[in-house]
Amino acid sequence: MSFELTGKLVAVNDTQQVSDRFKKREFVLEISEEINGNVYTNYAKMQLVQNKCEIIDNFKIGDNVKVSFNIKGNKWERDGNVNYITNLDAWRVENAGQSSGQSQVASTPAYQAPAGNGGNMNYNPSPENVDDLPF
Repeated sequence: MSFELTGKLVAVNDTQQVSDRFKKREFVLEISEEINGNVYTNYAKMQLVQNKCEIIDNFKIGDNVKVSFNIKGNKWERDGNVNYITNLDAWRVENAGQSSGQSQVASTPAYQAPAGNGGNMNYNPSPENVDDLPF
């Protein structure tokens, strides 16, 4: 399942060669949304992998971008300890149409599943939103 997220590009790291066969490049989006008159700001660290690492070069810090991504998770065990790792794997980055330097404040949730996915999965971090039960 793929998702889309729109926000301001605030950091871009160098490409890391993790192994002979794997490289990644991390970047961070600032996502702001207005809920009940309050502005909530979150930061999402995402990664580009393999031949996608260079697509972020087309943008600069402060640009508003729309990122298409998948959520990937792994279970990692060492010495009897179990950890779970979640990555936001970006596969497309495009201009969101706003000029750089402006922070986007959305009146609807900034993080949602694309339309037509058969579900209504919205992420709303607001503690005031008590009517978010699916039934």
